[in-house]
Amino acid sequence: MDIYERVEIFYKSVKTEKVIIGKSVAGRNLYAVKMGEGAPVGIAQYAIHGREYILARLAFLHFEQGLAKGSCWLIPLANPDGALLSERGLSSVREEKEKKRLLAMNDNKEDFSLWKANLRGVDLNVNFAAYWGKGKKNLRFAGSENYIGEKPFSEPETLALKKFTEKIHPDYTLSYHTKGEEIYWYFYQSMHTCSRDKGLALALSRSTGYPLAYARGSAGGYKDWCIQKLSIPSFTIEAGGEKFPHPLGEAGLKDIMAKNARALYDLSDAIWQEGLL
Repeated sequence: MDIYERVEIFYKSVKTEKVIIGKSVAGRNLYAVKMGEGAPVGIAQYAIHGREYILARLAFLHFEQGLAKGSCWLIPLANPDGALLSERGLSSVREEKEKKRLLAMNDNKEDFSLWKANLRGVDLNVNFAAYWGKGKKNLRFAGSENYIGEKPFSEPETLALKKFTEKIHPDYTLSYHTKGEEIYWYFYQSMHTCSRDKGLALALSRSTGYPLAYARGSAGGYKDWCIQKLSIPSFTIEAGGEKFPHPLGEAGLKDIMAKNARALYDLSDAIWQEGLL
């Protein structure tokens, strides 16, 4: 069973509010499920990079754990096409023309296990309108990673996440990536919001055991856009130790589950305790 099938089964099984927020390049559903009720309201998105598909299963655990306060929308697989390309290779692609195009972007290598981008070779986490195109590693051509796209929100996956976020008006967001065991929380906030966000980031640090870090030279991410455009606390957690190779497998997942099981629960509690609504 591949990761997209797992997410479909999870989506169909939950009895809470749920919605398909959009479609991927290949027409696959982008699923979101809600847990809890009331404020604070959060959005947690996982696996926006293809090779990080194992993180969708962390979303299942977070749903089981629930929240201390409020509600949160979980988007387990923000990049289903990229995830399946990493997990299953070209067998996940139907059209021969598309397979040839992807091979060309991948230096004619049939191993797509390290693929991060979507099916058009756009790295979705540099496709948001937050200093778009100004990241240190940004590329102007399609490939497995770091290509910013033709313009912000050029991709159906990022546009769907943007529109859904604007519709929900969350009080906070959390993005899960692998790997490195760090928490990114800063993106040129004002002094007031910087103090607020660092306090919440420290709550995440206590929950996971991961230190805070600054992604110097990074731009165009979902976290960045939420901070800059929506002025809400937004965090990226790089889960999984460096000893585990990409893409992380069962051993890496076990470690991630152990350290991140209570992250959303503790974050919602910290926001409630601080009265940051």
